[in-house]
Amino acid sequence: MAEKGLGSVNVESMEEALHRLSKKPGVKAWLMLDRSDGAVLKTNGQIAAVRPAKSSANANNDTGTPSSLPTPTAGSFSADVNTNTDNESLAAQELAGMVWKFLSSAGSLVDEIDSEDELKLLRLRTKNQEFVIVPEPKYLLVVIHDTPPA
Repeated sequence: MAEKGLGSVNVESMEEALHRLSKKPGVKAWLMLDRSDGAVLKTNGQIAAVRPAKSSANANNDTGTPSSLPTPTAGSFSADVNTNTDNESLAAQELAGMVWKFLSSAGSLVDEIDSEDELKLLRLRTKNQEFVIVPEPKYLLVVIHDTPPA
């Protein structure tokens, strides 16, 4: 049975692949976002350990991104977001907003350089971790893992 936003993707094989991904050494967390609106579809790992949620009293964070993004509907791929603590859920939504903004900027850059080209993968490596963002037609997969020592 296909769920919202995943079309003909075999959900069981997707679940298996995501389970294997979460068991890989160094993977801290991953998020799956809806490609159309950036809503968090599924998460795994400790998102708040990667980037703690800001105070829920703030309507906007320091980047101007709203702190509350669309949340999954009853037909979403997974309800895992709803089973997380409030802090984890808020941290996932805030991180999703930052990733969405980053992806939009990178997509605009690619489009300005060559309108016939398209963004396939983004890697953002910091001193502490690496974000790998894979834009698929129906969803975005964001994997956060340790940065190996140089």
